Amino acid sequence: MVEQRAVELPDGRIIPDWTWVTTPDYINVVVQTESGQYLCFWQRKYGVPAPMLSLVGGYIKPGEEPLAAAQRELREETGYISDDWVDLGHFLVDPNRGIATGNLYLARQARRVCEIDSDDLEEQEMVLLSRAELEQALAEGQFKILAWAAAVAFALRV
Repeated sequence: MVEQRAVELPDGRIIPDWTWVTTPDYINVVVQTESGQYLCFWQRKYGVPAPMLSLVGGYIKPGEEPLAAAQRELREETGYISDDWVDLGHFLVDPNRGIATGNLYLARQARRVCEIDSDDLEEQEMVLLSRAELEQALAEGQFKILAWAAAVAFALRV
């Protein structure tokens, strides 16, 4: 939802038409398999002209905890599950404009247990990368979305 708000500044001035955007909070997951490879997707997004690497991700449903959403999205998008989760942090996307909170996770020792059951609209191809390939992809800017690049950088520090 997009709306215009009147915002009062600390000095008392009023901005009558401050744009405020409300979007759901979301999760992104860096997935490391039992073999130590990193599961990513090659995909396109409407607003990005070239294919890019992406992570498991999605919106948090009303009443759902962020970790539960991450676990759900991992299973739906990849058919994998993990019993070893690392919380990489919870970050405001744009607190001056509303937007959302991004919740980032690392799922370690992930294993495939079922078929993919995703409702994603984008076409995507699942790929497995070594740590060196993941580091190179990050350095080359192949993760074009800030939250994805940040999640990968945080995960590589664990």
